Amino acid sequence: MPTDHLLPRFHIRPPRGYLNDPNGPIQVGDTTHLYFQYRPSTDTDVPVEWGHASSADLVTWKLHRPAMAPEPGGPDTDGCWSGNTIIEDGKVRAFYSGRRNDLEFQPVITSLSSDGGATFDAPELIGLDPGPEEGITMFRDPFAWYADDGLHLVVGAAGPDQTASIRHYRRTDAGWSYIGDLASLVRQDVAGNDSGEGWECPQVYHLDGRALAVVSSWSHADGPANVLAFFADQPERAVRVDDGPSFYAASAMRTSPYGPLMFGWITEGRSPDWWEEDGWAGTISLARTVALGPDGGLRFAPVPTVDSLRSGSGSAPVDGGGVEIGAQAEISVPHVDGTVLLEFGGSESVEITVDTGAGTLVLDGRHASRDERAEPWRIVVDDAYDTSAGAPALRLFLDGSVIEAFTSAGRVATARVYPTQAPPWRITAPSGALTWALDGAGDRSR
Repeated sequence: MPTDHLLPRFHIRPPRGYLNDPNGPIQVGDTTHLYFQYRPSTDTDVPVEWGHASSADLVTWKLHRPAMAPEPGGPDTDGCWSGNTIIEDGKVRAFYSGRRNDLEFQPVITSLSSDGGATFDAPELIGLDPGPEEGITMFRDPFAWYADDGLHLVVGAAGPDQTASIRHYRRTDAGWSYIGDLASLVRQDVAGNDSGEGWECPQVYHLDGRALAVVSSWSHADGPANVLAFFADQPERAVRVDDGPSFYAASAMRTSPYGPLMFGWITEGRSPDWWEEDGWAGTISLARTVALGPDGGLRFAPVPTVDSLRSGSGSAPVDGGGVEIGAQAEISVPHVDGTVLLEFGGSESVEITVDTGAGTLVLDGRHASRDERAEPWRIVVDDAYDTSAGAPALRLFLDGSVIEAFTSAGRVATARVYPTQAPPWRITAPSGALTWALDGAGDRSR
């Protein structure tokens, strides 16, 4: 069955292969570079390399050759895993975890780019492995940043008694020094979320003078769970970054023309045999602005330049019998109660309920595909609306099999849909809703 309509067109991904964690978004001059975990095939035993995309506006991306590949026999011989980048003396420096199947821990590695972030030199081992007496069972994914007192770096870890931690280091004239945990938490339920046995992909923002940590909760037995955010001094008050089932491994861009940004890996929601058959899996989320709301809570929104994806003659009001749409579309819904129905045809649909009185947004994708290999889902977003924010109650972005839903209170939910029916599709919505065709850029992400 042809499924080309499921391939995202304006989200970052190559036309084939397996993509996962975004890494090291950074601005060099007027260009943003974003790296990502990538295998040119869907064989997940193939060592990971750093794929590379660049953009002048954070929404239209150009793919390049991989910026980094494993060095045979080197400290990353089995894969160049997750990390981030900084600007050092005008050059791009990467910090990342090397994969060595014969080592207990993934070594922390650095590598320098002398061509503006296009390629990186040979890996240099830093060597920050915990001592055996510490009982650390997982250690990976460095994240570095400059502060007034020099260069800082954190690494995610899992320790004794299922204690997740962010290990904190600082570079001095004598080398790297471990200065304790930036944060740690014994595994527990935090507001309905598993805090994790360990924390992968730690990211650090500084908002209003406070260190905000973003981690991917993980356990040896269950693997990845959710992306959580908390102020470093209050990990027990962690909140979910995304209310959907398909967002993981967040990557921070600490500064941009629009302030702090976040990217994430949009995971698949279908069985591996299907994406192996199609020859591709995974994509990168839209760039999201990160801010604190008046109540001190986190708020996310798509970068303003996402509006440039709108194509055609402009918005179409969604009234009466609805509007036909293609596989790339945006739907905007005002603060009115009602149901948005995204109909793919052949009894395949997604139902979205806006309830401003209850403050909830419900997205129901249990009937989005007739193919039993697609995973059913239902999302409830609480405290979803803020009429004072100057934003629609809901902005929903559809890109083939990707749905990203942003609310006026800065909540976001990401999910996957796999309709067997190709477009045209149909959207019906409450009075005042608008839809736009979005330009897949003639495949801008290629």
